[in-house]
Amino acid sequence: MKKFNVLFASIFMILIFSVKASAQEKKYFEGKWDVTVVGTPGGDSKMVVSLVDKDGKLTGSMIDPATKKDLFPFTKVEEETNKVTVYFTSEGYDVYLYLEKKDQDNVEGSMMEMFDATGVRLK
Repeated sequence: MKKFNVLFASIFMILIFSVKASAQEKKYFEGKWDVTVVGTPGGDSKMVVSLVDKDGKLTGSMIDPATKKDLFPFTKVEEETNKVTVYFTSEGYDVYLYLEKKDQDNVEGSMMEMFDATGVRLK
């Protein structure tokens, strides 16, 4: 019986640590990112991407860096281990931006697979 209890406790601890590790990985994109999209028809575009964890899933919006107001709430956020894709509507068009982890505080990606994007974590 003791062996069963030790085995059960060991399995339980392994499960707790693996769930905690997964949650920490998801947290990489959470926060605010200063993103620049290069080469858009209107010129280079600076924006703040704000991502928050809500019930274990990321959500958020684009924020105007000058006014600090929410511009475009995200309609959908897809998160992978080292990549996040945010979807939003701007001027009647459905737009998406994906960002990939470059290092601890930097990301790079693309808007609509047409315009390069780079970002730095805001602290």
